[in-house]
Amino acid sequence: AERIKIQKEFWGLMTEEKMKIREVIVVEGKSDTKRIQLAVNADTLETRGSAISEETLEQIEELHEKRGVIVFTDPDYSGEKIRKTIREAVPGVKHAFLNRRDAAPNHKGSLGVEHASLEAIRAALKNLYTEDVAAPIQISREDLALAGLISGPEAKKRRRLLGEYLHIGYTNGKQLYKRLNLFQISPEEFAAALKEINEGEQNG
Repeated sequence: AERIKIQKEFWGLMTEEKMKIREVIVVEGKSDTKRIQLAVNADTLETRGSAISEETLEQIEELHEKRGVIVFTDPDYSGEKIRKTIREAVPGVKHAFLNRRDAAPNHKGSLGVEHASLEAIRAALKNLYTEDVAAPIQISREDLALAGLISGPEAKKRRRLLGEYLHIGYTNGKQLYKRLNLFQISPEEFAAALKEINEGEQNG
């Protein structure tokens, strides 16, 4: 099955021109670079772990000024730590997110960009976000609570589904409030996502 999957992906590359990315994509390691370059035509910079050196941060800052930067890390604790380090050192970078299920390995192992399908990688790179710390608050904590995203037995599941629908990754309740507003998710986008989630629960 894996061989068939790989053959299909390579056939796709042969029959359609790869999407070109102007910005440099920041990833965690070589395996991520290889996978991304199968999906799109892009340059990458590898952090080589969550402890990013000052030299790497300086490189990211320079690349951000010259070409733009997209942070595309694994959807796990280490990946979020890298995002936080970069956004604090280099405000204004773009972010791409993978859903956890898209980053899951076929067998045992940790979540990673390297495990994602080429289609999932392309979709993530088409749904980019830039943080705006000066953006007005559009979605309140009360909105999140009323939507069942903060507490209750289904809150975690609903946050995961919301993150997948909006392509903003998985967060806990506190992080969700911050991320929705930093990424300027509008009340209309939020309402549309909730409608999909609610309809899915009713039909499920």
